[in-house]
Amino acid sequence: MALHVIANRVGPAEKTALLTLPWATPLAEWPEEYVVPLPRGLSRHVVRIVRAGRSTLAVKETEPEIAMREYRLLRDLRRLDLPTVVPQGVVTGRTDPDGNELPAALVTEHLQFSLPYRSLFRHGLGAENLPELVDALVVLLVRLHLADFYWGDVSLSNVLFRRSAGGFAAYLVDAETGELKSSLSDGMREYDVTVAGENVFAELLDLQAGEELDPDVGAHEIVDLLAERYAALWGQLTAVEEFDTAEMWRIEQRIERLNELGFDVDELEIITDLGGDTVRIQPKVVEAGHYSRELQGLTGLGVEDAQARRLLNDLASFTAHHDLGREDRAVVANQWLTTIYEPLVAMMPADHRGKLEPPEFFHEVLVHRWFLSEQAGHEVDIFDSAADYIANVLPNRPDELVAAD
Repeated sequence: MALHVIANRVGPAEKTALLTLPWATPLAEWPEEYVVPLPRGLSRHVVRIVRAGRSTLAVKETEPEIAMREYRLLRDLRRLDLPTVVPQGVVTGRTDPDGNELPAALVTEHLQFSLPYRSLFRHGLGAENLPELVDALVVLLVRLHLADFYWGDVSLSNVLFRRSAGGFAAYLVDAETGELKSSLSDGMREYDVTVAGENVFAELLDLQAGEELDPDVGAHEIVDLLAERYAALWGQLTAVEEFDTAEMWRIEQRIERLNELGFDVDELEIITDLGGDTVRIQPKVVEAGHYSRELQGLTGLGVEDAQARRLLNDLASFTAHHDLGREDRAVVANQWLTTIYEPLVAMMPADHRGKLEPPEFFHEVLVHRWFLSEQAGHEVDIFDSAADYIANVLPNRPDELVAAD
């Protein structure tokens, strides 16, 4: 059978690099020259992180029909601007030198500066950070549900986490059991939350058995927290709210509350009763990324939403400190970008740039500045804070761009 490659829109060099991978060898036996020592999560399939030319890819062996279905589903989710890995292609028709058939391969782009949950705990994540991890998983699940996506196998193992302003952002990695629906029922949403609780419970017990998590952590409490956070966020985004016509300001308040959660309101359904005394509102379409889009529009920076919110706060402080409130905001943002953000990020030593992404480094410096200022009793210069952080904190952080498994 001839090798058959279906690839995403990539350049000739990337296509050539993809074709030169050793497809006639079972993935588990690929030589070290192709395999990159990056951490990967648990999987029911053989998965390897590999180098193809200048690209770093994740390759998963599976059945041809399953690989094609997941490839198309990931492409659909990316079109909806949802946080998933980027699908690059499917390889079928693989045979070894003896003519024996080999599994098909799903190829996705490796998500830089991302880690599976087990690696996070090996890199120093503690029990106190579990709520942040749960929040990231909940936000991802809610975003997928808002897009009428049924996951079917929600777990920490099926996502990758990236640091985001001290917290985490979760990305869908395994969509094999998922399905985009025309309308997602409450029963399907509840089933996903139930499965999430069961899987997370088992994963936490597994971490405790491997002595990677404090044995005193109550797995049941974390599962209850997951369900509570999901219900709270889903309710905040979709619940119907009724109030008196004299309280029309509550419409704007509802929108601001959603913006604070990082979501945009595309449309509101507003209904008044027959007497005109009561107003009923419900967000029709809510979309995440409010702060990311705002910052990108001002500066061109593409960052996680929580990072964008932190950077926008620093931009606001810069504006107030220099009394630039009457100036054009885009002009002020450019001044902040060229005199604060870019020079500070450029201070990061080249041999430490695999530890943190630039916006996360900037966030870490802001936090460090707060501690230094508190100790000194006065505000410490941000560049002095960055120098102290680089000298005393950054060298002790693990390398998260290329890390040993």
